[in-house]
Amino acid sequence: MKISDAANRVPAPALFITAGFSQYIGAALAVGLFTLAPPHTVAWTRALVAGVVLLALIRPWRYSWTKKTLLESAVFGSVLLAMNVTFYIAINYLPLGAAVALEFVGPVIVAARGAAGIRGKVSVALAAAGVALISFVGLDWSGVGPREIGIGLVAIFVASAFWAGYMLIGGKIASERSGQASLAVGMIAAALLFLPASLPWAGGLARWDALWLIIGMGLLSSVVPYMLDQVTIRRLGTATFALLNALLPATATVVGFLGLRQIPTVGELAGLVAITVAVALSTRAAVPAVEERKKVDGD
Repeated sequence: MKISDAANRVPAPALFITAGFSQYIGAALAVGLFTLAPPHTVAWTRALVAGVVLLALIRPWRYSWTKKTLLESAVFGSVLLAMNVTFYIAINYLPLGAAVALEFVGPVIVAARGAAGIRGKVSVALAAAGVALISFVGLDWSGVGPREIGIGLVAIFVASAFWAGYMLIGGKIASERSGQASLAVGMIAAALLFLPASLPWAGGLARWDALWLIIGMGLLSSVVPYMLDQVTIRRLGTATFALLNALLPATATVVGFLGLRQIPTVGELAGLVAITVAVALSTRAAVPAVEERKKVDGD
């Protein structure tokens, strides 16, 4: 897609922050829909709306497709939707900022796995400390039953694993062909795959006020951030883009506070800081390994 002159005049970090706020404002809208339909159905409607919009914007039929690339795109989209489903289940029970911070554990491990130096080890240790601080110190177990918080924690760690898989699959696809086209095809394929498990519970969303929330959620949570990310990563490079991800837990905490009146505890804030530093360190640690692989590939 052609990038507008207006977008090119905006500083790339500002575009990244805009994408982050857009994504989590969309998540806040999703929370408002949980009274009408279960989280997995809300996530499915998000994917359906985003997939239709992306099809119209990107027109993936202009690209050449094989059975292999279609299957890979379907897996890519299914992993993404599974991540969104488990994330929405998690934020039905956990504060938004805490959930986003905990979800970063998977990407931290992926980024640090190729780093044999001290940075990689410290980042994993900080991520573990952040998980402990948020899970056992930060979250208020008295306001919600241990069973509900347990469901939220299990869901967010499953989402974290899916996010790690999404990063690995998405990186492979982006290096071989159009990531945007694969995303559009993948989201439609995933929406069709998840339809039998989601549509029966969608009756509560068949109302005009819910429709506008669904459209807003799909645009703000998927279309806007995914498109802005494509601009940002091209202008900043992969390493700097990945480093900026350390800002996302804080962004989610701000949105949770302003939009959902979720006031973080001292434990949540301490855990958020620990995981944020882990994201920054793991990204910096992974960059030399990536550069070394590029050098070897180029020899």
